[in-house]
This record gives sequence, C-alpha cells and structure tokens, in this order.
Amino acid sequence: MTKKYDLIIIGAGPAGLTAAVYAGRYLLNTIVIGITPGGTITEAHNVCNFPSYKNISGIELMKKTIEQVKDLGISIKQEEVKEIKIKENQRFSEPQKSKTIFAENKIFEVKTNNLTYKTKKIILAIGRKKEKLNVKGEDKFLGRGVSYCAICDATFFKNKIVAVIGGSNAALTSALLLAENAKKVYIIYRKEKFFRAEPFWIKQVEKNKKIKTLFNSNLKEIYGDRKVKGAKLDNGKDIKIDGIFIEIGSIPNKEFPKRLNLKTEEGYIKINKKQETSIKGIYAAGDITNNPLKQMITACGEGAIAATSAYEEIKKNQK
Repeated sequence: MTKKYDLIIIGAGPAGLTAAVYAGRYLLNTIVIGITPGGTITEAHNVCNFPSYKNISGIELMKKTIEQVKDLGISIKQEEVKEIKIKENQRFSEPQKSKTIFAENKIFEVKTNNLTYKTKKIILAIGRKKEKLNVKGEDKFLGRGVSYCAICDATFFKNKIVAVIGGSNAALTSALLLAENAKKVYIIYRKEKFFRAEPFWIKQVEKNKKIKTLFNSNLKEIYGDRKVKGAKLDNGKDIKIDGIFIEIGSIPNKEFPKRLNLKTEEGYIKINKKQETSIKGIYAAGDITNNPLKQMITACGEGAIAATSAYEEIKKNQK
C-alpha cells in the first residue's frame, strides 16, 4: 500500500525537524524519514551557541525537538530512503477519504526498504557525513580504537591515552570531552596553529593540562594488533595511544542530488531564497545546501523557510 502525504522531509536533523515543526503548524500531512533521529548534532558534547541555552548537549537538545515534532502529530520514521522518483500524476485528486489532494501534475515517489510513499513536495535535509583520512590502519581498526564520535565512545577510554585528528570546533570539543575520561589527549593538527576553531574553544584546550597539541603534524599510519596501540606521524614521531578520534570535517551527501540531477556547487545543493532547488517541488535545507555557514541555527532557519515555501505552493495550487 502506498501512503500519501503533502510533504515528505528526508533527514531528521535540526533542518528536517524544524521544517517538520513548521509543517505541523501549517497542518500539512507530513512525515519525516531519517536514519538518525536528531542528526549528527547528537554527537556534540556541548552546544553553547544556540539561543535559549547557555550549555546543552546535542542529544538533549534534539530530544526536546523530537518531542515537539511528535506533539504536532508528525511521525518520524527511522528508515533509509533508497530511491526518489518523479512521476506524472494521473488523477486530479485522490478519493475524498484521503486528507491529501494531489492537484498538480507532478508527484514524487519515495521508497524505503519497507514502504513506498507519494508526496506533493519534498524537503531534502540530508546533511553531511564525516570525512575519512584514508590512512593505513584506519579501516582495519574501526571500532577497535578508531572512532568518528567522541560522545559515543569517550567512556571506553577512561584513564587511557587517546588522540584527536583535526583543528576545527568539533576536534577541540571532542578533545575536551575525552579529557574528562582519558589520562592524556593529543591533538594532531597539520597547521602551525588553530585557525578554524572559535577562540573560546582554543582557550579551553590551552588551559586543559591533560591536552597536548602537536602542530605541523599529519597522521601517517595507525597500528596495533587486535586494538590500536599507536600512531606514526609524517614528521617521524611515533606516539603510543589506545584510541584515535578523527574529526577532519564533513562532506555533503551527494547521492540523491546526483541521482535527481539537481544543480550543485562543490557537491552542495544550489538553492534560492525560498530554499527551492533546480527541480520544482523539491526544497533543500541545512548543511546540504550551498549556504556558507554550516551551523545548527542556520539549518533551523533554512528548514523553517523550506516548510513555509512548500506550504505556500501547496496552498496556491489548491486554489
């Protein structure tokens, strides 16, 4: 059986969930489909720059948002979208028993492993994924000392020595979290100083006696036996560690933009002021768009605009 909706939001991070809040208040028949409820922000140990909270974990903040979405009667399906098809609508409307009326020629078919959905509008809020270093030992020791999520795995390294690769806010906040559990934390960074991270986090790292930064260094190899035992750097140094956390940035999820032949810019979906993509009826919001600032607050703003734009188009077509 094919389920029908006014709006399907693909992605359950800040952009997708904010879009759902607005869609719910517009009384649009909406569903959110995403692999990770809350998105990658749930990996953030501390969120300090979101209005209304001095300090809150990413998990707690997203739990509150998910509750808000569900209170509006919108379902969040933890599924992976396998395919999106654009089809011509054969009928002006569906039977009266359905709340959803398809008054346009174009409809979208969204397939997951379990179900097929039809919708008038789609919001792509598919975000980005963690980038890999692609060094020797990275894949071999994944889950055996190599991690991409400090908040997930920090407690496994209590009183041990670990390293963080990277120099962004994510890398520095990961190091600070790990320092709460580990005996010692190395930050391995290829530049001579931090330039991507906020001054606030740099100060926190510099004050922490457990953290030692190795500038002008690149990870060359991760080695061990059954688990990570150490890392070799390109400057000849060999450090003995029990775990290594890779935080070198993120890249856009390119699969659906490529499949749909959406216009992109360096892998990010091009959008206009209404969050419209190059295909009418498909909107994009959050870290997947070509807007320059990749922050939770901007993702939320884009989600709100996308849902509003979708609502206005649906309302116009119904008239």
